[in-house]
Formats: sequence, C-alpha cells, structure tokens
Amino acid sequence: MQSKASELKHHYEDNGYLTGIHVLDKDELKLATQNFSTFEDKFGKVYCQYSLHNVHLQSKWVMDLATHPLVLQAIIAVLGPNVFLLDSRFICKYPASVVPHKSNVAPFVAWHQDIRYWGFDGGPVTSVWLALDDVDEENGVLQVIPGSHKLGLLEHGTSANSGNMLTSNQEIPKHLVEAEKATQCPLKAGQISIHDGLTVHFSEPNLSDRRRCGFVIRYVPTTAYPVDDSDRPRSFPATVLVAGEDNFNHFQNNAPENFTKKL
Repeated sequence: MQSKASELKHHYEDNGYLTGIHVLDKDELKLATQNFSTFEDKFGKVYCQYSLHNVHLQSKWVMDLATHPLVLQAIIAVLGPNVFLLDSRFICKYPASVVPHKSNVAPFVAWHQDIRYWGFDGGPVTSVWLALDDVDEENGVLQVIPGSHKLGLLEHGTSANSGNMLTSNQEIPKHLVEAEKATQCPLKAGQISIHDGLTVHFSEPNLSDRRRCGFVIRYVPTTAYPVDDSDRPRSFPATVLVAGEDNFNHFQNNAPENFTKKL
C-alpha cells in the first residue's frame, strides 16, 4: 500500500492528474445510481445538470461517496493525511433528446484552472470526478494538459462561445493553451480521476445519446487557506474534516451530527 501511494503521488506531482482509479464496486455503483435517480425524480433533470451543490451535508449517501475509503486513500496519497472536504457538486451532461439544449447550443466546459475560482494559498486544491456513467470521447470526456499545473495561474478571460457551464463564463485564452498536448481521461462508471487546481482542463459537449454524469468533490489539506479577493468574494459553508486532524483552524468543520471519519 505504501508503494502504491508513493507511485500515485509521484505521477500526480509530475503530471497534475490521476485517472482510472477504481472506487465503487458493482453494488455500490448500483446504489449510487439509484439514489441519484431519486434526485432526478425530485428536482428534475434540468436542475440536476449543475445545481446539486454541497448536498453531502444533507444526504448521507452523498457524504458516503465523498468519504469513500478508496477515494480518501487516493486523496491522502497526494495531499497528505490531514484533509478537508471543501465542496461538492453533481455535474450532468444529458443528451439533447433528454434535456434540450438552450438556444440549440450543447453545454461544454471551457479550458480553465479550478484554482481561479477557488483562490487558495498554503496548499493545493484537488478535484475528484467520480463517474456515475461511463465517460468517453463521444459524451464529453475530461481532457487535461499534463504538467500544466507547473505553469502557475494563467490568465482567464470571458468566453466568446455560448454554452459554457462555468458559472462565471470564463476561459483561458487559446494562445495560452497547449491543446495539442491534451490527454483524455476516459472513465468507467465507478472510477475516479483526480486533478490539481492548477491543471488546465476542459470537456467538450455531450453529443451522444447517453448521459454523462459525475460527482465532483474538492479537497484541500488543512494547511490551505482562502485568499481574500474583493472581486470574487468567497465562502465555504460546506467544509468537513474527512481525514486526520486540523491544527490550523482555517475552516469550520461542518460535519453532520451522524458523521464519523473513516480515516
């Protein structure tokens, strides 16, 4: 296990991402997809595209995904033993036959770095994509540029293309993106990919007849702290200490009463 963790950390530090890590077994995946279907029935598919934000505080099954031992083992390998769950969101790209595209424009996610939206110092932000569906080139696979996390924070401007799912409609200008170096991160349902907050990444529209749904979870080491930015005020109301101990008190531990740390 120590050797595996060291291998993950080395690859992550060199490339800024990991992919194809198996997490959910057949029964766990079945339960997760059934539970997500209850969200679709309750809230509707349009809402479920991007608006299921931080529901890990209200739904135990979501918290169980965010604190799955195999997810946390991978996160601890790259962030160290003391970790906060920062934020979570379900992101679903439905085929147009299920959720018609606004103005006939298929949703996509522009080239960006997560840290631009989160703003941290003292430690990295790490994002996990837990696939509830198979993800491939046809339905809008995540693409990353290996090693781009070593470039620092790049300029972000306003996207000229409609359909960008990023709430602030920002993107890295094309001349700063080495798109020819992009690597796809296809996943089978139940697998995860992980990328650093500085890793440049994007995903194209889902042009298939299949749903492309995933659970995005962000983690930070307890050493990290938010950077003040008057242009982008930030708050983090859903933070939960999910591994180790917190000796810095940069975040409030908002763990539900019934929550028990697994690691």
